[in-house]
Amino acid sequence: MTNSQYVPTIGIETHVQLKTKTKLFSAVGNDARQAPPNTLISHIDVGLPGALPVLNQAAIELCARAALALNTDPQKFSWFERKHYFYPDLPKGYQITQYQAPIIKGGFLEIEAGGRTKKIKIERANLEEDAGKNIHPAGADYTLIDLNRAGTPLLEIVSRPEINSAAEAKAYVRELWLLMKYADVTDGDLYHGHMRFDINVSVARAGDKLGTRSEIKNLNSFRSVEAAVAYEIKRQIELLEKGQKVIQETRGWDEAKQKSVAQRGKEEAEDYRYMPEPDIPPLELTDKFIEDVKAELPKLPPQLRRQLDKLGIDKKVTEDILDRQSIVKPILDVLAAGSPADARRVAFWLIHAQPAETEKVGIVEPEIDSARLISLSKMVDGGELSSTAAKAVFDELLSSPEDPMTIAKRLNLLQVTDTAAIEKIVEEVITENPKVAEDIKQGEMKAIGFLVGQVMTKSQGQANPKVAQELIKKQLDLVE
Repeated sequence: MTNSQYVPTIGIETHVQLKTKTKLFSAVGNDARQAPPNTLISHIDVGLPGALPVLNQAAIELCARAALALNTDPQKFSWFERKHYFYPDLPKGYQITQYQAPIIKGGFLEIEAGGRTKKIKIERANLEEDAGKNIHPAGADYTLIDLNRAGTPLLEIVSRPEINSAAEAKAYVRELWLLMKYADVTDGDLYHGHMRFDINVSVARAGDKLGTRSEIKNLNSFRSVEAAVAYEIKRQIELLEKGQKVIQETRGWDEAKQKSVAQRGKEEAEDYRYMPEPDIPPLELTDKFIEDVKAELPKLPPQLRRQLDKLGIDKKVTEDILDRQSIVKPILDVLAAGSPADARRVAFWLIHAQPAETEKVGIVEPEIDSARLISLSKMVDGGELSSTAAKAVFDELLSSPEDPMTIAKRLNLLQVTDTAAIEKIVEEVITENPKVAEDIKQGEMKAIGFLVGQVMTKSQGQANPKVAQELIKKQLDLVE
């Protein structure tokens, strides 16, 4: 059988770290990125006897935002349960989560992959606390435990098994990341695990029932999700082709070797001995609470794409813009106050202002008001600045309060449009390059670019190239 005769089925569980100031059940800081190990913990997080959790209301508001971003409403009634398992980074011996009645049911998001749009439905999303972190020092025969993450609020979003390729899987996790970032649910710092993806992959022959699934846990980049799904599909097809069985198991992803490795058998729900959480009452949301959250929901990627379409740019560029959330507003501000051409020019300046590493931390985006950006764009339209000079002025704008004209004058970047001054340089260039001038007269119009370049060099880049070209043609009697 060829690969096309197998049907892959993929479901993805995504753990989204909510951007609350404190943890889900304790008044301890929630951002552990720069904290030394075991400094952001309390008696609640480490499971001391008698410690009572108190639910963080801000986490509920963020869950409601997430539901709305996924095209559904949060559940008005939900409750918490204890999920029991024993692992060094879970000092209580159980995790407080939701199972039977999660805070989100249903919803969907739309992806684009393979040239078509596809709707992926959401099964459920439950609010839960994170566990700590096991650290395995290289070459050591012991494991260290950091409980800073213990108690961090997570929203576990479970897709329906409606994803059918590695490309669709990548598109899904990226779109979910965008939605959660723009809804202001999470910081979305993938490098520090603010969104982590568990992929469930099964393969079956066309027409057969679903195959046995394997799960790869804790992926934290779009590329890893795509690579892991592609590898797992290939691995399972090869097993089936040999007449072997796919084992239901949890596998790890080896980024360096670009392959998955077996870890343990897959647990089922009954293994966790779920029981109602006795210390937290059921959660009831009012209509007013939900309507208030709706009223404050910011613009989301689908809506922003429709606005950015007015720029007349390639879809890939639109996605590059969305990847850098802080540059979207200035571009749309320029579009509202200026023209699509101004917004398009500003978009490319902002995109190239610094590397767009969406999956790394520490990117500081430029802040600049739309009036100065429009002014700079108009200077390019009016021939006062070349595109290269405009980029240099833009770079100065990022750190200077001056207006574009002041910066251009200070840097001596204004283009010379004085015909008399440029005409004198053109005469010199033609005199110094008689053969090139003769070639142009004989119809070699490409050679005119060489003379324009010589004019730009002599004018130290300040001559308007369009004016220079017109004057060259005039002096060579090529103007009709």
